[in-house]
Amino acid sequence: MITHTCFATEPWVLRETRLDLDVLAQAESVFALSNGHLGWRGNLDEGEPHGLPGAYLAGVHETHPLPYAEAGYGYPESGQTTINVTDGKIVRLLVDDHPFDLRYGELIAHERVLDFRTGVLDRTVEWCTPSGRTVRLTTRRLVSLAQRAVAAIEYTVEAVDGPATVAVQSELVANEQLPGLSGDPRVAAAIDSPLLPEEDYARDTRLRLVHCTRASRQRVAVAADHLVDGPESTTYAAESEPDVARLTVTADLVPGQRLTLVKFVAHGWSAQRSLPALRDQVEGAVAAARNTGWQGLLDAQRGCLDEFWDSADVEVEGDAEVQQAVRFALFHLFQAAARAEERAIAAKGLTGTGYDGHAFWDTECFVLPVLTHTAPLTVAPALRWRHSTLPSALERARQLGLKGAAFPWRTISGPECSAYWPAGTVAFHVNADIAGSVARYVTLTDDEEFARGPGLELLVHTARLWRSLGHFDAEGAFHIDGVTGPDEYSAIARDNLYTNAMARLNLLAAAEAVGRYPDRAQDLEVGAEEAADWRNTAARVVIPYNDRLEVHEQAAGFTDQEPWDFDGTAEEQYPLLLHFPYFDLYRKQVVKQADLVLAMIACPDDFTAEEKARNFAYYEPLTVRDSSLSACCQAVLAAETGHQRLAWAYTREAALMDLNDLEHNTRDGLHLASLAGTWIALVQGLGGLRRPRILAAHRNGGTEGALRFAPRLPPTLTRLAFTVRTQGRRLHVDIGQDSTRYTLLSGEPLTVVHHGTVTPVSIGAPAEVPVPAAPEVSEPRQPRGRAPRA
Repeated sequence: MITHTCFATEPWVLRETRLDLDVLAQAESVFALSNGHLGWRGNLDEGEPHGLPGAYLAGVHETHPLPYAEAGYGYPESGQTTINVTDGKIVRLLVDDHPFDLRYGELIAHERVLDFRTGVLDRTVEWCTPSGRTVRLTTRRLVSLAQRAVAAIEYTVEAVDGPATVAVQSELVANEQLPGLSGDPRVAAAIDSPLLPEEDYARDTRLRLVHCTRASRQRVAVAADHLVDGPESTTYAAESEPDVARLTVTADLVPGQRLTLVKFVAHGWSAQRSLPALRDQVEGAVAAARNTGWQGLLDAQRGCLDEFWDSADVEVEGDAEVQQAVRFALFHLFQAAARAEERAIAAKGLTGTGYDGHAFWDTECFVLPVLTHTAPLTVAPALRWRHSTLPSALERARQLGLKGAAFPWRTISGPECSAYWPAGTVAFHVNADIAGSVARYVTLTDDEEFARGPGLELLVHTARLWRSLGHFDAEGAFHIDGVTGPDEYSAIARDNLYTNAMARLNLLAAAEAVGRYPDRAQDLEVGAEEAADWRNTAARVVIPYNDRLEVHEQAAGFTDQEPWDFDGTAEEQYPLLLHFPYFDLYRKQVVKQADLVLAMIACPDDFTAEEKARNFAYYEPLTVRDSSLSACCQAVLAAETGHQRLAWAYTREAALMDLNDLEHNTRDGLHLASLAGTWIALVQGLGGLRRPRILAAHRNGGTEGALRFAPRLPPTLTRLAFTVRTQGRRLHVDIGQDSTRYTLLSGEPLTVVHHGTVTPVSIGAPAEVPVPAAPEVSEPRQPRGRAPRA
């Protein structure tokens, strides 16, 4: 997108300088606004033309049967698909009876600007009707970060070159006609007119619609109120029917005169509350928004974002595109989580319907680590959502004949929604991803209430799964068989290294937690014997290694498999899953996304520096990156093993995944994990941030809990600066080519470890230390045609 001629590269905004309908759907995704509870795609105010209309509420979905050629025991029976709820952002315009539609008349000027500091989407348009009358339109749109249920629009139309009669129609629209979103007729049926009308209302300037989903029985209410400012000729009237409520405002304008409409929209949903209760909820929310006023909402929005950027901003000197991209990424990450409040953070956030709106392990492995360091107050609610789905995970484990909890690979409300069991049911690493995120959050925040409550329960129930899933062999080694790791081109493997390493971390973290909270452990019926068994099992978990090649194996026997014929694979045959059967992929040495490489990031103390270098060199020529999750991981290991140029190339790929539409599916919504990967590649990769040692068995004297850094910049950059939060402190890190400066902005003094050297830092006493030169190493190659794409 930012290389498209419509878009400009600027440090704090995303600016579209003219309209190109060929990239309209992609623009709707990048201009989407959200607060984690409510999401509005960046559709044009008038609703048409559109790529994919979208208004979403976190958790609102419809269910549908899952298709199977042959039924089998334990297969999930129902899928879940996010739906387009009642759309409150539509404001239509007629000028002298000509509908404002950019495909007709003459579009003189068109610009949209998303400001990452204000959280507002601005639009300015100059349009001439087919009959020759010109009007100027300015709109501003926000989804409130302060008032969870509220979005608002300021809409102004001005006559330019002569008198004009204008009619502005502000609408609430349910069951909008959507483009074909699925080839599966079951899914298509679920999302085609999913809302059953229960109430419609229109009086004075107020509108309201209440609906209920057909199968999932979730009630959705949306209300709107308006402020109207126009000439004396201005009139308005409200009307409603089951799927549409409309306020029509008319005025006669002379050149220079304006008609302004401010629209406040409130949203609510529930699977339990009655219609009157939900009606009152949205009426109260819209009344509060109107009382706050448009300017009040703007001020509150800026205040929320000022606080966020104070701790989250990343400065990149030497590449303007990446500077814009990292702020774009952080803005969308924050708004995806800011008010999610115990609802899932989906893989696309609330920017589109890609992946059916499901949440995956991406959230815990990519999104939450970034938020833990930049906006930690958003992390506990996300993990509490996982905790709220614990009953479904416990039932799923029982169904599979296992103890503890088996969390889903993909879901909206908790049940497993994947019909493809080799990638869904047996991707048990999700359990450990959740446990790792819990341990990381507790270590970096010291949130005792969460740690002894939901955190402990998550650790205990995930640990119990591993003990029942794996087994000891005759020599006492612990194996976990028949699982799928992060790499979806390998499945049903024995001893997937990532799964085993993360399971070990999970077992140790659970054992440590029950020792810290013995009273709560008693409530969960965890005795000393079970905790000791977890520690013993962790010590015996198999980490596969090929002694001949001196590299770790992605899974047992992986390095003995036949290599994929990369030279015989044409560039247009990627992604491989669209051109080759999984059967062939599963039995060859080919990696869709970083798997063992991700293990070295998640469990860095389990590998020596030499092992990391050899492993990275071995797996780099096998990894095709048919997943947006891969580039940022490869960036981190490339940087850590001395390949700064390659690390920067992968950083750019992660950063520009959506802005340059590298996967050709940005139209379906943004890739939140890759957006998080921008920060990961910059801060953990080039900035060299390593998480503190979170397990007692790994702690080391005075550096217990210390952040560790090993920064090195590629020649392209002159400076990289960022702030991280840890244990109530804010630490600013400013990296140049030759030195790094650590400045404590708030909190008690702390110790950082810089390239292995312990460095104390306190307020008023920053530390500036040299950056050692990178080692001379030969750069590994990638599969033919699969070099970094940016």
